[in-house]
Amino acid sequence: MSAPKDGLCRVSENRTVIDTTLDLHFDAGGKDPDRFSSTIRSYHCHLWRKPLPCGAMFDLEDIYPNGYPLHQSDRGPMLMSSDTIIRTFRNRRGMSSVIGHIPESDRTAFSRLGYTIGGMTIFPMSQVDGKFTINQARGINRRIGDRSDLTLECIRRHYADGGASPLATVLARYSDFFELFRDFRGYVDFFLLQDLVTADYSEIRFFAPFLGFHESLLPASADDYIAYRSLTIDFVNGRNKRIVETSNQN
Repeated sequence: MSAPKDGLCRVSENRTVIDTTLDLHFDAGGKDPDRFSSTIRSYHCHLWRKPLPCGAMFDLEDIYPNGYPLHQSDRGPMLMSSDTIIRTFRNRRGMSSVIGHIPESDRTAFSRLGYTIGGMTIFPMSQVDGKFTINQARGINRRIGDRSDLTLECIRRHYADGGASPLATVLARYSDFFELFRDFRGYVDFFLLQDLVTADYSEIRFFAPFLGFHESLLPASADDYIAYRSLTIDFVNGRNKRIVETSNQN
């Protein structure tokens, strides 16, 4: 069942019905869907309002018109924001010679898939000491470039030993958030990111060969981009499937 085109989620027998095929631009009025789509907010509240590994509830409240859910816990309030986690590099400067070889229909389909709920997550949105949030840092850091696989590797290292990564400092600022999930496995399972890690949770399934954060994160050729695109699509499709299964259980 699809979400209705008025921007509201259908509720059947008190259950939100999530359409994982829906391009969530549709009810944002031409603005940023992460902030202005009421459907994204409803989906996030439905999916992530559940028990944490410690047993406490991760409560999310839609506080529109601010556009962000609010998580209340014994640690105090945490303002959360939606974030698109899939990077197509479609508008990245210097990538036209690589992506130009990809049919426009394929480029459009990839972009639309990234704006299904499987391509979305949430992070704390309030700045700490006026410094970058996780969303901001992962977006501007040239060694991350908004890639979800590289971001998750930084989070894995944070849980492992606080090890060095391009996001180590910003993740440490939000340690209270990450402590809610106890460990890396808890974080991955909570946000249904299992398709981005190996079976034992020890490594990331990167969308492109990972030789270290000092290497370029950009696909260098059309073949490299096609491989990157294929693995990214597999991840989003896998996560969307998990979202459907989880939604049906709630």
